[in-house]
Amino acid sequence: MPDRPEIVCICGSTRFAEEMAAANRDLTFAGAIVVAPGVFARTDAREPDERITAEQKRALDALHLRKIDLADRVLVVNPGGYVGESTSREIAYARATGKPVTFTDSMTDPA
Repeated sequence: MPDRPEIVCICGSTRFAEEMAAANRDLTFAGAIVVAPGVFARTDAREPDERITAEQKRALDALHLRKIDLADRVLVVNPGGYVGESTSREIAYARATGKPVTFTDSMTDPA
């Protein structure tokens, strides 16, 4: 038995907030420590209160890489097989740092 729970970092498009919440819940009930996006606003959001600035996006992207650093593995939430530009960078970063990467949607690995 490990001396601590597995740490899983959830990655994926913020458009999948509900799916990420479900994955977070499932992993937590399975005994994992989950780190995930904390902000689901977007630079291209239609409503002003849902928008973030480009500077905020860069800061959030950098913070998410630090979350990957903390994790034992990465789970990509990708309904329909969708993996966007930011998530692709996160996958590449995780792999470059030796983190295993899995996907919620059975698909061809975008690597």
